[in-house]
Amino acid sequence: MAFHLRSASFPTKGHSNEAEVEVELQSLEASISSPSATMEAMCDGLKRLGDVYSHIEEIIHLPSNQVCSIQQRKELDCEMESSLELIDLCNSMQENFAELKNTIQDLLLVLRRGDDASTQGKIQSYIRLVRKAQKQFKKTSKKTTSDKDDCKLVRLMTKARLVAASLLESALCLLSKQVAMPKRSLVSKAFQKRSVVVCQEEQFQALECIIVDLEHGAELLFRSMIQSRVALLNILSS
Repeated sequence: MAFHLRSASFPTKGHSNEAEVEVELQSLEASISSPSATMEAMCDGLKRLGDVYSHIEEIIHLPSNQVCSIQQRKELDCEMESSLELIDLCNSMQENFAELKNTIQDLLLVLRRGDDASTQGKIQSYIRLVRKAQKQFKKTSKKTTSDKDDCKLVRLMTKARLVAASLLESALCLLSKQVAMPKRSLVSKAFQKRSVVVCQEEQFQALECIIVDLEHGAELLFRSMIQSRVALLNILSS
């Protein structure tokens, strides 16, 4: 199961500008911070952010951005350093999502065997993996540029970086609740009836599909960030 919700207002590549990208980032920020945000929205958000970084790469290649002042170069260097931390984090998230997916697959196997102890152990492993991933965000810089910065490209990249970090963190927060919220059915009940087991299997299968989408979205975002970084490095080295 894959989610393909898109932003209808965001232009196709080749027609974007800074204002349009800012509007898309504001839309993403609103959807992430919404109390009713869902895992589906997070999966879609990663895909949309991948598109945002593709448009940023396009903006970087505009003639107006090929020549930078010394001050702008300093600002870009600073943002490049911060963005590298996010790229490393996104790469780690891909690995974490892959590990979570494998854990869910193992959990489904022991669940079908009716092995209560092993099921409980796999659930705890899942929870530990999510918490481990959440701790990685504490080591990631979320600094912003000064309001005095006059480089629009820097402000755009900073905004995209902060939205990306917030989205990944929110996704992990929701993942932690996917098992914690329905404890009555996923943890506390003792698998006495086949109907309960079937319900649990369906819930974990849905969770597996979500994690697969998150893994693919993180991979897309990672590649797009790398490409935009390469484009910016070419400007700074020219």
